[in-house]
Amino acid sequence: GRMIEFVVRLDNHPGALSALTDVLGDSGINIEAMSAWGANGNGVVRLITDNENTTRHVLAEAGLVNTEHRVLTALVADEPGSLARITRQLGEAGINIEALYVLRSSSDGIELALAVDDPDSLPDDLPVVGGFDGT
Repeated sequence: GRMIEFVVRLDNHPGALSALTDVLGDSGINIEAMSAWGANGNGVVRLITDNENTTRHVLAEAGLVNTEHRVLTALVADEPGSLARITRQLGEAGINIEALYVLRSSSDGIELALAVDDPDSLPDDLPVVGGFDGT
């Protein structure tokens, strides 16, 4: 289904990430995928949760500056080259990948979440199992 990625800007210091994860956990929000990094005193956290409305409210109440992006999901085969085929085709279509997450892995393949700059321009024939789900 449709997913929303929240990109949260934090100061890069001890405890900054725990302040974010504490407020989400205290509100009963489960983090489904996340990446975080720091550079030059700034931290960036990209996350997908199980409840975008509550996440939006909690981040606003906590005064945590963030932006939102629609995220698409795809199931790819768990084999060498499957990710390369998707990323190549997106690049050839002029679509920039802003972020990529592994959501889960199973015997069916690897479920990815992708934030792209132009989700409405995805090629119809991307080499993924079951296609992209951006609805």
